[in-house]
Amino acid sequence: MATAQALVNGFNNLKTLPHVEIRLTKLITDENSTLQEFEKVISVDPTLVLRLLAVVNSSYYGLQQKVSNISRAVIFIGIKNLRNMVITEAIKAIFKPSKDDDTFSRSNLWLHCAAVSICSKMISERIFEQKGEDAFLCGILHDIGMIVEDQVAQNLFVQTCKACKKKSRPIVECEQEFIGTDHCETGYMLARDWKLPFEVQEGIKDHHKALKKVSPSSITGIIQIADYIVSKMNYSAMPGMDGMVLSPSLSDHIRENIAEYKAIIRDIPGEMLGAKEVYEL
Repeated sequence: MATAQALVNGFNNLKTLPHVEIRLTKLITDENSTLQEFEKVISVDPTLVLRLLAVVNSSYYGLQQKVSNISRAVIFIGIKNLRNMVITEAIKAIFKPSKDDDTFSRSNLWLHCAAVSICSKMISERIFEQKGEDAFLCGILHDIGMIVEDQVAQNLFVQTCKACKKKSRPIVECEQEFIGTDHCETGYMLARDWKLPFEVQEGIKDHHKALKKVSPSSITGIIQIADYIVSKMNYSAMPGMDGMVLSPSLSDHIRENIAEYKAIIRDIPGEMLGAKEVYEL
């Protein structure tokens, strides 16, 4: 992955996550962390404080009494949701300042990543009855490697996109041919540098791989399923990328639970509206 690391090293639009997020990540992984420590970290960022209080007092949570205390706000939102909010806010800007055209649109990519993140969270919670915060995080970041490629190796990336669209070849195959790596490897390296959870890193790295063994309830399995579903719903990252190939075990899993997945597909637009209020997707 030497080429992927070189791209990450040259990625100067967002050299690292904000210091606040890095410190929050450390607190999340430390079982002995206290709410007071979280409050201390959050309070140094006035913008984050305002955003946090605005979210917890929004109609999405529907609290009867207004919350003005950081610790109480963290309790209502949850620590991992707070982390996701900070990361989403940090990366959102890099999806916007770009000339969108028929070859590649950062705006479309952002919509795709938002849809995958929402769908992943729904699958995690509804199908597998497990917390969906890490699935959401992996979904919002799974294609960030494309942004790195577009910024650091733009000419090669444009050729890649054109080849993918013209020849209807898998995007990762075209990336390997023109760039020498792909957005999965690049995104994985970035997530590793940011010290995100291991399962999130693996989900980013493997979301385009047809794996012989992958658990549907794993982050990797959930991201593959969500990516497949939203691409079929016209939330594709770009033309030519709606032909996702699922790992065989995941195809079998969907068929066995088709009624539940149809319900998720029906509810995705409404869930995205709700997430827009919390994450400003």
